[in-house]
Amino acid sequence: MSVEQTGRSLHITGKWAGFDALSGREVHDLLKLRQDVFVVEQACAFGEIDGKDPIALHYFLLSPSGEIAGALRLFAGSGADRPSRIGRVVIAPEYRGQKLGQRLMRDGIDKARALAPGAPIHLSAQAHLERFYGELGFSTVSEVYLEDDIPHIDMVLAV
Repeated sequence: MSVEQTGRSLHITGKWAGFDALSGREVHDLLKLRQDVFVVEQACAFGEIDGKDPIALHYFLLSPSGEIAGALRLFAGSGADRPSRIGRVVIAPEYRGQKLGQRLMRDGIDKARALAPGAPIHLSAQAHLERFYGELGFSTVSEVYLEDDIPHIDMVLAV
């Protein structure tokens, strides 16, 4: 059942965790969501499990039942020479249209700034989301390029 179909407002909570602190169920649900969206929905066969999750900080938006409504991963930088990176930004299909993407990104930006003050924040965005990230303050810093046959652009949020 979609969020809209329930007719009730949900109380979505946020949770930050390092990979090793995640339960087996959380790892499963995270990887399943990313696979369902990035590989199946977007019809893009690529190595979604890239070996970087163990060194990332993960952020989840959770429904009252504990279902992952959205997620991202963050690699904290250490100043101007080493930027922070936000990636694998995903909202579950049944939670779209709720402005959760903005909340997810704002929380990610706040965490990146808290962990690495003075570090710019980089991301590789699907090109059709350039306006979305631009509204959050990101600037485009590359031409469009193909990554896994999907047009992408590099974007930066300055300090």
